[in-house]
Amino acid sequence: MQVGIIGLPRAGKTTVFNAVSRGLAPVGGFGGASKPNIRSVAVPDPRVDRLSEIYEPKKTTHATIEYVDFPAAGEHFGQGEGLGGRFLNELAAVDALIHVVRAFEDESVPHPEGSVDPGRDIGIMDLELAFADLALIERRIERIDPELRTLKAGERGQLQALRDLLDRMRGELEAETPIRAMALSADERRLLGGSQFLTDKPLLDLVNVGEEDLLRRLTIEEELRAAHGASGRDLAVMGGRFEMELNELSEEEAAEFRDEAGVEHSGMAEAVQRSYALLGLISFLTVGPDECRAWTVTEGATAPEAAGKIHTDLQRGFIRAEVIRYEDLVECGSEAEAKRRGLQRTEGKEYHVQDGDVVHVLFNV
Repeated sequence: MQVGIIGLPRAGKTTVFNAVSRGLAPVGGFGGASKPNIRSVAVPDPRVDRLSEIYEPKKTTHATIEYVDFPAAGEHFGQGEGLGGRFLNELAAVDALIHVVRAFEDESVPHPEGSVDPGRDIGIMDLELAFADLALIERRIERIDPELRTLKAGERGQLQALRDLLDRMRGELEAETPIRAMALSADERRLLGGSQFLTDKPLLDLVNVGEEDLLRRLTIEEELRAAHGASGRDLAVMGGRFEMELNELSEEEAAEFRDEAGVEHSGMAEAVQRSYALLGLISFLTVGPDECRAWTVTEGATAPEAAGKIHTDLQRGFIRAEVIRYEDLVECGSEAEAKRRGLQRTEGKEYHVQDGDVVHVLFNV
């Protein structure tokens, strides 16, 4: 999974990138960068660590998520001009977006709008993303119209339906409705042919507060979520600089500082958790003497689809899956004991894998 990090200038975007990815990218002035910062992060999952304690495997592998820190949106973002336009294709390819929203005061880093106002900045980014999608729609319509004029009325069929759909989407975008909130049928989405619209992507507004506001973060989050929460969208509050500096400490020291600041979870864990929830992702687990591993699938994936994440042969030759809930396996201490207690189940091709399932796949190819 790839998550793009975006934000207005001086929002602390790269600071947040470093905080969630344990990166060391230079901060300040990243708007002049020539390429995005990219870093893969192991998804924190205590279940994998606990299973490794039980099995003592040769290898322990967590699921991963890749964060892409794009240079700050500039004046011409979404218009195919300037720095923003250079990265629109890469931005369109990510699975979800994190918008870093500035909520900290710092006289040495003046806000480009002259004042700190998270609600206003969320609105600015929403408009910029909508503008990028409108430009994409206009380009597609410009290509479709000449072709339609060459066709007879009875030959226009799906092409005319696509033209009408794009026109409707344009109207809704101009009325400030993002594509993720539009009532699009499965047939209409097939008409769009996998187009990567930015306002269709799951979006996490990550509000970046100063250390002085960490104790108020839940109140800030509640107020902003009430104004900007929606389906396919979430909002969280994080102290970017605070979390980045904690990355330089040991886990014990970092936990101590978080306790003093009233921060229960690490910024990285929070960002990953929210990203997974937005994308509707879950993790199932495989165990053994060679490796204990977490695998990521979309919620609702069938057992054969989950098996295909491990290897395509397992999906092609899937026979059945032996499944134990993580909690049951840990309580029993071994698969043999879980099986003795009747806690291991045999599931077929129609089974939908659940978060925390420990799965063994039986197959034949």
